[in-house]
Amino acid sequence: MYKLIDGKAVSASVKESIRKELAELKETKGLTAGLAVIIVGEDPASKVYVRNKKLACEACGFESFEYALPADTTQEELLNLINKLNNDDKVDGILCQLPLPKHLDEKLVINNISPKKDVDAFHPENVGQIMIGDYNYLPCTPAGVMELIASTGVEISGKECVVVGRSNIVGKPMAMLLLHQSGTVTICHSRTKDLAECCRRADILVAAVGVPNLITGDMVKEGAVVIDVGMNRLDNGKLCGDVEFETAKEKASYITPVPGGVGPMTIAMLMKNTLTSAKTKLK
Repeated sequence: MYKLIDGKAVSASVKESIRKELAELKETKGLTAGLAVIIVGEDPASKVYVRNKKLACEACGFESFEYALPADTTQEELLNLINKLNNDDKVDGILCQLPLPKHLDEKLVINNISPKKDVDAFHPENVGQIMIGDYNYLPCTPAGVMELIASTGVEISGKECVVVGRSNIVGKPMAMLLLHQSGTVTICHSRTKDLAECCRRADILVAAVGVPNLITGDMVKEGAVVIDVGMNRLDNGKLCGDVEFETAKEKASYITPVPGGVGPMTIAMLMKNTLTSAKTKLK
């Protein structure tokens, strides 16, 4: 019998812990924490994400600085704003909501955010630190997945871990975090010869490719922990993940729903990274 991993509940617990810690540090040491979020253009999904981040800041006691820029913002204007925020002591974290309009260079934007304020952990310096296991920040979605796995009580050490997807934002860092906890990790992708066979070996299966219902129940090992990072909208308007939930739940010991699984954790871990950055002001 499977157990549902409630991302909303785990996320609420993480945010409450952050709120309490910041409140105590504010009272004893005068610490404040601030997150700046930049959004360029009118992408509806990005607007929802930004609104949710603002609500999370309020819940945690952070200051929230929102910069909504028009779609025709130039590269120079955007980089000037980032430079200003890099030098603003009230801002502990800087997040530039992706995707950006096509005329803007995402790589250049990421590289210009100070690694000390890069709470998304996308800057090459932070990515390198994750590789060697000596990091200040973790990418929010993989870090959230690790919290969800921890909430099950399942130990990662020695387990067969399969990550489906090799993106820089989720797949690659996800594999590294599992490896840091002594999991035996396989990364699958579009060129993997026998995806089903690889998945069937997994004690811990993380799907992060953005393909609706790619992982079916016959691809899941009996008793596996199944984490579905995917968020896809079907033609009928319904949301679904990369895992076919109804068939996979029959095999899984623990499984995340979509929505309400990994999604809430991403923002919770962003808050955690922002507090980590703010605390460096105490050193």
